Amino acid sequence: MKARAAAYLELTKPRITFLIALTSAAGFCLGSRGAVNYVQFVHAIIGIALLSSGIATLNQFMERDLDALMRRTADRPLPSGRLFPFEALWFGVTLTLMAEAYLALFVNVLTALLGLTVIAGYLFVYTPLKTRTSLSTALGAFPGAMPPLMGWAAARGEIDVAAWVLFAILFLWQFPHFLAIAWMYREDYGRAGIRMLPVLEPDGRVTGQQIIAYSLMLLPVSLLPAVLGLSGKIYLIAALVLGILFVVSSVRAALSKSNQHARQLLLASVLYLPILFGVMVLNR
Repeated sequence: MKARAAAYLELTKPRITFLIALTSAAGFCLGSRGAVNYVQFVHAIIGIALLSSGIATLNQFMERDLDALMRRTADRPLPSGRLFPFEALWFGVTLTLMAEAYLALFVNVLTALLGLTVIAGYLFVYTPLKTRTSLSTALGAFPGAMPPLMGWAAARGEIDVAAWVLFAILFLWQFPHFLAIAWMYREDYGRAGIRMLPVLEPDGRVTGQQIIAYSLMLLPVSLLPAVLGLSGKIYLIAALVLGILFVVSSVRAALSKSNQHARQLLLASVLYLPILFGVMVLNR
């Protein structure tokens, strides 16, 4: 029983769901006029976390055959046989429907509608296109950048320019993050027929160029919350320092084309995002 419960929990990708909840929480706090409504905050995070868990589960259901072909995913609950596909399907559908109903009833309709765009973009655009085109990464970055926008909408009931800046930060951040992963596991992706950029161009030239380009674009965009008055001077300094360090890590990974530096870039990206949003909220 404990093993099955652990397998169901694994389907929800808890670490990714935590990061999504964290950026959504930041969006809610930054979107709040005056004091944070903590009751609404809790409802929003519960709904968004449920949605993330449901989408992650359905993604694994849809990709179970591909996951079986890759070493890094072969031990997931479905390819390993710890759960049957129909169990993941009903679990994912239940979580996703529950999340949408919860957001509509306890948060607001706008947040639930944004959730629908995430479902459509991730499950019906990004996931099917992964074996067809490397552009899937760019298309998947749109639903991937929605969490702070959903958090903002949950707090304010509307979306304005500042909310789109938060969206842009997360949108740009995803490229160095996912390209680092794709470079490290390019052989795995190749075995499964997933057309990630490092699979299509093994020399890594274009991959490196994109890693550097998106990191450079992220730096000025990350300063905009201070320019718009969303956060203060402490954030401005922190964003500048973090951005420079992130660019340095990106350039090193792009030039060396080594798995070691790609892994270091991945770690840098995982640290960068929560620190950036954390300082942004604390200095609002």
